[in-house]
Amino acid sequence: MKAVAVFPRQPNTMHLAELPAPQVGDVPNGRGVRVQVLRVGGCGTDKEINAGEYGAAPPGYDFLVIGHENFGRVLEVGPQVRGLRAGDYVVATVRRPGHSLYDLIGTYDMTTDDTYYERGINLLHGYCTEQYVDDPEFLVKVPPGLKDVGVLLEPCSVVEKGIAEAYETQRRLRIWRPQRAAVLGAGPVGLLATLALRLRGLEVVTLARSMPPTTQSRMVEALGAQYLSTKQTSLTAAVPTHGPFDLIFEATGYAPIAFEAMDVLGKDGVLILSSVTGGNQTAEVPADRINLGFVLGNKVMLGTVNANREYFELGVRDFALAEATYPGWLRGLLTNRVAGLDQWAEFLRQLTDDHDAIKVYLEVAPDSE
Repeated sequence: MKAVAVFPRQPNTMHLAELPAPQVGDVPNGRGVRVQVLRVGGCGTDKEINAGEYGAAPPGYDFLVIGHENFGRVLEVGPQVRGLRAGDYVVATVRRPGHSLYDLIGTYDMTTDDTYYERGINLLHGYCTEQYVDDPEFLVKVPPGLKDVGVLLEPCSVVEKGIAEAYETQRRLRIWRPQRAAVLGAGPVGLLATLALRLRGLEVVTLARSMPPTTQSRMVEALGAQYLSTKQTSLTAAVPTHGPFDLIFEATGYAPIAFEAMDVLGKDGVLILSSVTGGNQTAEVPADRINLGFVLGNKVMLGTVNANREYFELGVRDFALAEATYPGWLRGLLTNRVAGLDQWAEFLRQLTDDHDAIKVYLEVAPDSE
């Protein structure tokens, strides 16, 4: 069975590998679900793993199958599986349980273990292959009406988790009702964050580097949000007109801007960080002013990363609402299609070099339904 893999921690080693075909019995107690992979999305994480920045192969292998943004169709289920059947569309979660208390109660994305398990990222093979088998606990059903955009559900789950945790944290304020938000970055996560916040009724300004008009700026404006280029208006300069910001969602991949966001966040506000950044970049910041603002302004900062199934299910709900409210908008994110696992080099090229792309995805197999 074909798979696209890397040799972890060795730069630029993406290649076509072979895996044994999975069997439904690979998951014990009759709980196996065999899934045909239809689409796999690419993102900065895949580029960074190919660059050798992080990642680890599963035990017994010297390579790691990449791909965590996934969408597929159920081929076969074990005798103890309920709620799923052949033909259903599913998206699989990424993080898998470890051994901490949080892992044991289903919130494995909040593990305190030093070693973590993520499909396509660390110690577990990903979904950039023809088929996989998993337990139904980690499979989220996607309605047929959302099958064209199902591959976007995994990045959306990161957004859903961050926003849900922001609201949960602010229950301490009893009557927190955010009105204005800023989204930093107009890549897939930034655009999905803009969508999610608009669906919740917030006024949103999305800031990114590119000068409008661009595909991204038009998509932001189609949601009734405002797009600003940071080449013309910095986040700080946007506050008098568009703020104060009750919520800021950072999705740039550029760590220093997080400190500017900390500085300008409104009182009782929440800053959500979603960028996973490698390297050792440093920045000079107004530390005393930021500290004072957080203490006196009752501000909160939190991070969001690979989510558990609760947030995937919230994503399905928001996708259905988005299709009704902004028909066709989600499909506009899927800008670059590459067909076939054999075309992994073109997939990587577009992911790396096509700066106009929003979402590059690999069509592993056509949907026969």
